[in-house]
Amino acid sequence: MSRILLQTTITAHPDDWDVTRFSLLADELRAAGHDVIARNRARRGDDPVLSHLDEWGFDQVWLMAVDTGDGLTDNEAEAIMRFRRGGGGVLTARDHQDLGCCLTKLGSLGQANAFADPSVDQSHLCDDQDTPTISWPNYHSGANGEYQPVFTLAPVHPLLRTAHTTSGQIEWFPAHPHEGAVVATGPCATAVAEGRSSASGRRFTLAVVLEGEMAPDGTPMGRAVAESTFHHFADYNWDLDCGAPSFVSEAPGTQIRQDPSRLVVFKDYVRNIADWLHHGARPGADEENLAHASLS
Repeated sequence: MSRILLQTTITAHPDDWDVTRFSLLADELRAAGHDVIARNRARRGDDPVLSHLDEWGFDQVWLMAVDTGDGLTDNEAEAIMRFRRGGGGVLTARDHQDLGCCLTKLGSLGQANAFADPSVDQSHLCDDQDTPTISWPNYHSGANGEYQPVFTLAPVHPLLRTAHTTSGQIEWFPAHPHEGAVVATGPCATAVAEGRSSASGRRFTLAVVLEGEMAPDGTPMGRAVAESTFHHFADYNWDLDCGAPSFVSEAPGTQIRQDPSRLVVFKDYVRNIADWLHHGARPGADEENLAHASLS
């Protein structure tokens, strides 16, 4: 069992992608036996948990980077990097364009996330033609509420394995009209799954893993996963009845509602991530302090 912090990079906001919109993910992790604390930022400025992440005894942090650029302070970013240097596992999930670009502060994990470069005209790369206000990177894998096919890269990574398909591989992810870009840079980064734009047919990376990194003192760092979009895990993308913030304007699809069986298989991916990130788990936290922090 892992002690997991499911954390967003914004303060509580009922009409945004705050942590209440990832409740099904939290439930799935708890059902797999993990101890999950789900929380938003407590305030602007240094957050009392994120800025001391390496001191709380979490094994993993699942960071939903739903901000527009100010989601992590320098002290918080340094604490997350200390957490990894101490063996903690980290998942990051961003979205289109510059959504979640605070992740660039996270060293090698930040380098696995590509964001818009205002000095370069990348308009020809935009897959989502229905929402012209969103610039690169955006990959149109399908409507919210639909599935997208997953193309696994050989050898198949443990994250993509399942006993619930004939192929033994997880074959479908929840889709999103404009996913962000993750890239495998450096010797410890590996792309493990690709998607395909339903608009252009272009392949793009869905997930990158980091494994085998060494801290400056020569000790192994914690494993990490960079996801192309947090919509792989959002309630709305698993169940349209959960609703979305009012600014979501794209018409949803109904594939998941009509055939939830493929979503059940995708949840093996969620469980696989938690198991894989648990490698090198850290010592437990003080229960009283941890409970207080979850309410901050």
